[in-house]
Amino acid sequence: MQKNKTQTKDTVRRFLRSMGKQKIRLLIVLFSVAAYTVFNILAPLYSASAVDLIWNRIKDVRATGEAFHLTWADGGEQILILLLIYAAAGIFYILQNFLMASFAERLSCQIRSELSEKLHRLPLAYYDRNQAGEVMSHITNDLDKVSEALQTGMIRLFVAVGTVIGSIVMMLRFSVLLTVVFLGFTAFSIFLTSRIAEKTLRFATQRQEAVGRLNGLVEEAYSGRMVIKAFNYEEQSSQKIHEAAEQLARTSEKTDFVMYAVNPGIRLVNRAGMVVIAILGARMLLTGNMTPGIFQAFFQYVNQAGEPITELSYMINSMQSALASMTRVYEMMDEEEMPPSPSLKENAENSAVADTNRNGDKARGKIVFSHVRFGYTPEKMLMHDVSFETLPGQKIAIVGSTGAGKTTLVNLLMRFYDANDGKILLDDLNTLSMSREELRSRFGMVLQDTWLFEGTIAENIAYGKPDASREEIVAAAKAARADFFIRTLPQGYDTVLTNDAENISVGQRQLLTIARIFLCDPSILILDEATSSVDTRTEMEIGKAMNALMHGRTSFVIAHRLSTIVDADLILVMADGNIIEQGNHKQLLAADGAYAKLYNSQFA
Repeated sequence: MQKNKTQTKDTVRRFLRSMGKQKIRLLIVLFSVAAYTVFNILAPLYSASAVDLIWNRIKDVRATGEAFHLTWADGGEQILILLLIYAAAGIFYILQNFLMASFAERLSCQIRSELSEKLHRLPLAYYDRNQAGEVMSHITNDLDKVSEALQTGMIRLFVAVGTVIGSIVMMLRFSVLLTVVFLGFTAFSIFLTSRIAEKTLRFATQRQEAVGRLNGLVEEAYSGRMVIKAFNYEEQSSQKIHEAAEQLARTSEKTDFVMYAVNPGIRLVNRAGMVVIAILGARMLLTGNMTPGIFQAFFQYVNQAGEPITELSYMINSMQSALASMTRVYEMMDEEEMPPSPSLKENAENSAVADTNRNGDKARGKIVFSHVRFGYTPEKMLMHDVSFETLPGQKIAIVGSTGAGKTTLVNLLMRFYDANDGKILLDDLNTLSMSREELRSRFGMVLQDTWLFEGTIAENIAYGKPDASREEIVAAAKAARADFFIRTLPQGYDTVLTNDAENISVGQRQLLTIARIFLCDPSILILDEATSSVDTRTEMEIGKAMNALMHGRTSFVIAHRLSTIVDADLILVMADGNIIEQGNHKQLLAADGAYAKLYNSQFA
């Protein structure tokens, strides 16, 4: 419980700091709320004098027998002032809601931008631990809940505080006794509200967690729909989603009950208080201790102060729900980021190399792994002592069974993960002393799983080089043997790819990702069976283009078909995260070890 309270306080402090960036808008909102509250408080006061004046006029007419009429001096001026007060209150009410909506959405946009920047700084390990749907829930559902609370709960809270304080001050002016009775019932309502608020925070947190899990399962079901259908897993997948939806329904039921269903109970307490006040006020009215105008004005203040208190549970519960959402957002913001890239000052020699590379010279492509140790968790090491060296322009093949560590080795090379120990050198420069952007700009990756975004074909090809000319894009497409099929499309290079690029074939998608590499013209290539998704003829064409592309460049090929890497300068055979053999094709066959067994098994 103490931990939750501390966490809530931290969330509130951080949220207030975030609001500070929109402080001008917030100040204008507060001014509008204050103005609305002042006019709202003044209205019953002026209505009291207007009612009393009209009442006295009625008594005079009854005593004299004259016809009843109002003059400017006898009621007309007060009524006009009262109407102007109500009009001013209405204007400021509209203004405060408009400004609060603007403030809330801009604040949400600001936090979403911060989250977006955070996502780019998070390591891959974070995405390995969390479902895509759950991450999306933080950016969408949680922040939508915060925006809703700001626009409804928060502004109501501001108005309520000012209205309640102002109304109680005016009530004390009219009758201390009736005010004390009102405050007694109000204290009981606040007590009930505070007890309920603790449950609301717990239920709201559970609901948002359930929303995140449901989003994750739905995203998984959509992304893997073909696999689900292929394995007749529709019923099981649907059952998982159904169970998550039921869990969300149960938590939402509790949350909604606490937020909404409890209001009538608190309203009942306040209405009981109003009955008692009405009886006492009527007695004071009959004894002449209170005028009709003051009587009706007092009840207006009771309504003004009582209604916000009645809705206090909703307002606090809404804010509690928003706090639960913001806590989840801040938990994501507090996730450990990738360590910052150090400056290029490891030593004089490496600095000189770095300066040369910065001046525009391409990396030559010499790669050295020196006694590298790595584990996805410190408790469980995957690589214990990985060492190898490649020369510029060599073709390096990485082979091994599934889970052997092939992808892990590439991840370390690209600094998607950092090694726990040892060194990885690029042209004698420790990659840890390079910025990730500088390092990755020297690599080009073509993976089995293509990734294309919604946009034109030209934009997708130019993804790694946004300033590329149309001529450069076309040249890259021709080199990748993609130009022909692109020109057969209705809009050619301006054809818009739909969601997941489903309007072109899998092989065509792969050709476009290969075209990206041609356009970027990197120094080092990483290929993961890049031609596995295309037909034999296309594979032959791409193979020719790839050979031309790899000429003079260091190339890492994750190979599944060993026939494609017999010409490799260096073959790394991996098992359980470590290199168990290395050499060229002839050397490894002669050694009659793991590689020879694997190669022979494919041609048995």
